[in-house]
Amino acid sequence: METTLNIEYLTNKDGDVSAVVIPIELWRQLLLPNEEVSVAQLAGAVEDYCMNKAMDEAVNTPLLNRSQALAYLEE
Repeated sequence: METTLNIEYLTNKDGDVSAVVIPIELWRQLLLPNEEVSVAQLAGAVEDYCMNKAMDEAVNTPLLNRSQALAYLEE
C-alpha cells in the first residue's frame, strides 16, 4: 500500500529549506493530537514511523539469494 504524503518544504529567501509542513493525518499518526511533546519525543516518533514504513515496504520486496545479495553489495 503506497500513499502520497503531500509533505511541503518551506524555504527562506536564499532558497534554503527552513521548515517542513506535514498533513495533520500524519501528525496524528505520530503523536496524540492534544499531547505536549518534547523534541526528543517527536524525533523518536518520527523515527518509529519511518522504520515502520520501511518494514512495510520490505514485506513487498523480493528476497535475494546469496549470490544476488553479494552482487548487490559489490555495486
